[in-house]
Amino acid sequence: MASIFTRIINGEIPCHKIAEDDHFLAFLDIRPINKGHALVVPKKEVDYFFDLDEDVLSKVMLFAQPVAKAIEKVVPCARVGIIVAGLEVPHAHVHLIPFTNMGELSFARAREAKQKELAELAEKVKAALAS
Repeated sequence: MASIFTRIINGEIPCHKIAEDDHFLAFLDIRPINKGHALVVPKKEVDYFFDLDEDVLSKVMLFAQPVAKAIEKVVPCARVGIIVAGLEVPHAHVHLIPFTNMGELSFARAREAKQKELAELAEKVKAALAS
């Protein structure tokens, strides 16, 4: 059975996409820890992040880098952190989370986001990526 991320990649479930190429997709988390929290997902479904082959493992970070920099341009923060957890969805992914202090990096802070706010933020991040 396809993971929820595979269903998002296949267009079966909508998302607030901010970047995509042939191998990866970045989109805003609908239950963000902080405003601007995004997910970077390889299009190839592999359950565990560290089971990705070396090429994909390194390229996911290269794909995530400009996404993180674009988020930093749009969301006030000290920096964008990265979390690889992997228990919540059986599909390798990384969380890009804008934060100002370490106490903000907790999944206990996650709250449902408003779709309109996610849509507006996605457009701002895409514009920052394009500049």
